[in-house]
Amino acid sequence: MKKTALFITTLLLLASCGSIKSSIKNIDNNAPVPVVGKNNSFVITAYSKDKRYGYDKDYPINIYFRGTKNDTINQKFFLNALAGPKGEKITYTKMENCCPFPTKNSEMGAGFLDVYELNWEGLKKPVILYLNIYERGLLMVPVGLSLKKM
Repeated sequence: MKKTALFITTLLLLASCGSIKSSIKNIDNNAPVPVVGKNNSFVITAYSKDKRYGYDKDYPINIYFRGTKNDTINQKFFLNALAGPKGEKITYTKMENCCPFPTKNSEMGAGFLDVYELNWEGLKKPVILYLNIYERGLLMVPVGLSLKKM
């Protein structure tokens, strides 16, 4: 109920402003559609060199869920591919939605970023990642993380 009210309020705000532009800087509609490999995870081969990728709301991990009826499955496929910096097994929890932005890929004309908290054994402070299911981009491993060994 709370999320619905927030979403409706955001839509009204976006509609009333008319020309609000998205602050997301790393959208790439030509990026390849991710492929699901072993262990219910995406096949990811690239590592980001940009320290903002995934850690900054203006440079989220653009996962794009179209093509599936489940709007949370691609976040799981992405996060299941990751490990800590030394291959540690990670756990993740969705914390909240934030940072509304206009998008043509939503029936409502607006989207939210999903904020995930990552933890692993020995980590002092949880890692926070921003994921975007409404736009596409090249999927990469964020700086400071690694790929899970399959």
